[in-house]
Amino acid sequence: MAIDTPLSWSVVVPVKVLAVAKSRLAELPPATRQRLALAMAVDTVAAALACPLVGPVLVVSDDPAVRSQVAALGARVAADSTDPGLNQALIVGAELVTARWPGRGRAALTADLPAMRASELTTALAAASSATQAFLADADGSGTTLYTAVPGAAFTPQFGQRSSARHRASGARELDLPGIAGLRRDVDTLADLKDAAEIGLGPRSAALAAALLAGEMPARQEPRHEH
Repeated sequence: MAIDTPLSWSVVVPVKVLAVAKSRLAELPPATRQRLALAMAVDTVAAALACPLVGPVLVVSDDPAVRSQVAALGARVAADSTDPGLNQALIVGAELVTARWPGRGRAALTADLPAMRASELTTALAAASSATQAFLADADGSGTTLYTAVPGAAFTPQFGQRSSARHRASGARELDLPGIAGLRRDVDTLADLKDAAEIGLGPRSAALAAALLAGEMPARQEPRHEH
């Protein structure tokens, strides 16, 4: 009697250089914003590595702090693409993992999912294994947090503005799954961070977020001008 073996996945996570990451959190002092972006990225990668359906996790980043911390967790690292754009970086990353680990599905995961649990990613990837390409809309419905392509399928991510609609128009199947709020809750604003904290943050993000949301870390101060 044949036993179905679950599809194994390679996951590609793009992380901007921290100095320019999370620009919509501009109300935070630059150093605090960078610490938060790093903590969220590392928590995201740690959860992906803990998913039993995931083999290698490749982080595409030029930031030394990001590369160092995710490598310490066991993730692989690659330099960001010289071609502009998030989607091109993801495509290059997918080509790298396909060459190194053929026969796996490829998944693109955003780096700002501090409330994601490994079990949620397991649920989503298991569902995605039956679709040539699939995607998961973010909590607001307009963006995307996860895009997948099974072995042999074209890998054509459509991240960017209104990415959910663009993924849908490209023919990717939208995953409509219960119980994965952390995987859908990307963080671009302090309101998003509060929502993520209510779901439950990863350990690196939790203490920093608690201080931010309690007002213990001041918002960025505008320079004073003498008259």
